[in-house]
Amino acid sequence: MENKDVILSGKEITKSYGDNTVLQGISLELYAGDFTVIMGASGSGKSTLLYVLSGMDKPSGGKLCYRGQDITNASEKELTKLRAEDFGFVFQRTHLVSSLTLKENICMAGLICGSMSEKEVKEKTDMLILQMHLKKAKDRLPAQVSGGEAQRAAVARAVITKPVLLFADEPTGALNKANTEEVLDLLTMAHTEGQSVLLVTHDRDAALRGNRILYLEDGIIMGELMLEPYLGRKKEREQKLASWLEGFRW
Repeated sequence: MENKDVILSGKEITKSYGDNTVLQGISLELYAGDFTVIMGASGSGKSTLLYVLSGMDKPSGGKLCYRGQDITNASEKELTKLRAEDFGFVFQRTHLVSSLTLKENICMAGLICGSMSEKEVKEKTDMLILQMHLKKAKDRLPAQVSGGEAQRAAVARAVITKPVLLFADEPTGALNKANTEEVLDLLTMAHTEGQSVLLVTHDRDAALRGNRILYLEDGIIMGELMLEPYLGRKKEREQKLASWLEGFRW
């Protein structure tokens, strides 16, 4: 850990909604090149933590820093710019623009960022369409494709700008097993190519893709498991995760 650069850090982060405290003084650091997974039961606060870390929601207390700069009280304009240029997002629902084709959805994300020329955006979009196996579906609207195709397009949209950190909130929650594996393979591929990933999940198979796993319970980080980078499903890896989760009665 000492040789890794800290991308994002939170110190004593709290989040409350009225009398309900969801995050209870969480402190953590996210490192460059890691595939970090946050696990926990429904209601544990894992999605809330992702939203706060990504600037999509304000913490009630504590300090949030991005690359050493305090962004706790950043303006919405500053946070919007940060999310557009440095962060990528994949959710359980794809949030694709319904009036645009899958290809247009991917292109739009690249153009909005503003760091690439139109030619570069087009070339990268075409490359991602091949990588995500979307050649047959690229000219269809989101309502005209399968859930797996829509989610693969959402992954492509999230990675086209090569964001510093890719946030994924239960991206396989609404998919069948085959499509789940395909989306997880794409996230793993992005990580292998140098992408830093933060994945929120309650699914063991998804968690196996991470090299660092945090367990959240009642808004508190209860433990951390370090694994080698994912090179395929191996029994030893599965047993290690299962044994660790047993300690939390999972």
